[in-house]
Amino acid sequence: MKKITYLSLVCLTALLGACADMGNIKPQAKQMDANSLDGGSNIALSAKNAAAQWPQVQWWQAYGDTQLNGLIAAALSDNPNMHIAEARVRQAQAYAGLAKSATLPNVEASTSMTRQLFSAHDFIPPPEAGNYAWYNRVAVEATYDLDLWGKQRQALAAAVDEVKVAAAESQIAQLALENNIVRSYVQLSLQFALKDIAEDTLAHREKALHVMRQRLAAGLATEMDVTQLEAAVPPLHIQIEQYEESITLLRNQLAAFSGKGPAAGEKITRPTLSLDNSAWLQLPSALPADLVGRRPDVAARRWEVEAAAKQIDVAKAAFYPNINLMAFIGFQGIGFSNFLTGSSAIRGIGPAISLPIFDGGRLRSNLGAHTAAYDIAVETYNGTIIHALESVANSLVAAQSLQQQKTLNDGALATATKARVLASKGFAAGMTDFLVLLNSEVTLLAQQQQRVQINARMLESHAALMLALGGGYVPEQVDSKATDVKQNTISSKDKP
Repeated sequence: MKKITYLSLVCLTALLGACADMGNIKPQAKQMDANSLDGGSNIALSAKNAAAQWPQVQWWQAYGDTQLNGLIAAALSDNPNMHIAEARVRQAQAYAGLAKSATLPNVEASTSMTRQLFSAHDFIPPPEAGNYAWYNRVAVEATYDLDLWGKQRQALAAAVDEVKVAAAESQIAQLALENNIVRSYVQLSLQFALKDIAEDTLAHREKALHVMRQRLAAGLATEMDVTQLEAAVPPLHIQIEQYEESITLLRNQLAAFSGKGPAAGEKITRPTLSLDNSAWLQLPSALPADLVGRRPDVAARRWEVEAAAKQIDVAKAAFYPNINLMAFIGFQGIGFSNFLTGSSAIRGIGPAISLPIFDGGRLRSNLGAHTAAYDIAVETYNGTIIHALESVANSLVAAQSLQQQKTLNDGALATATKARVLASKGFAAGMTDFLVLLNSEVTLLAQQQQRVQINARMLESHAALMLALGGGYVPEQVDSKATDVKQNTISSKDKP
């Protein structure tokens, strides 16, 4: 017994000693700690409120527009890009299932019936030797990879991480779609507002033109005065037509986002957006560390790093002997007379060992490739964290600046409105030149346009901040079988 044990150890040592050399191949990249990044003063000032909430899953409902809620619900249900993202999750789950199957015993049944000419000088005895006969075999065969070095287990773990990557990327696609719809919807609202301003300005210009024509008829104005006012009217008609064009295009775009044709866009009415912006600039105090778990793109890149690390382990395991257990049972014989009798029974069991010794550097190249892939994944993750923090800071800078711009515009708009009222009264009384009226209208038009643009940008900056904070993303959960992922999508009962 001791001799057998000693012989086994000697054989195992010989096998391990004969394995291919891995060389000194090691990862070079280092994964960044999110806490090592300084978010800067804007984030520091905004992230003081411990009670501040992360975005809700349905963050767009803060705009208080039921039509917008319906558009996003339809898009999440019918948009082809969402279907593609969901299919990629199912594909990754299927690959994980394949990886899992490699860790389990494999049982197959096979049968073969071959009519062949047997050699007269082989082990087959007469009368079959030198003649044609049926050679039949039916058996059940089982194989099991002992996976002594964890190759299959690490491959399965890497496949599970890839499922997580696919699920997170599905959430990236969902969040991007939600954000695009909100931005387009805000732009639709802006075009309606700009059209209103242009129509209001046109009405005042036409009223002034009517007054000027009356003054011409009374001999109090010249033909040139009337012509100059007439020339100021067509550009406003052109502006209004341009706004109409933009409204139609944005309706078509929103319909396409929702997975519908242009006819659905024709039914989209004017947006009724509103947003209480008194609190949404307050950030949770756990930035930037919590961005790692709150943004789907950061989560996806982190799981890519984990999957790449496990693939390195798979590549290393390939340097060691592979030992499979094989067994079979069945019947085998020549001809059919005794084929399925006890005398034709076959059975067997034993190990199958493959040992890499000289492979021309194939295994080292494979390990080097997976090590480089790991370095790429780590640096991609690091870059994603940096970009995530930058996007939060940029969103805050834009939102805070827009609040200041709105305050400044309040005073300018009030002054411009008062100037046009005075110029209109003076012109109607014949005390003010029409150029003064035109200038007052141009100034007011500019301030009104700036106001609605600032309002639109504030709505967009809120959407940008929700995107930067992950849009209510919650990491998907993978069960113990490692092939089923619970996705963070909106169920039918949650849809507006």
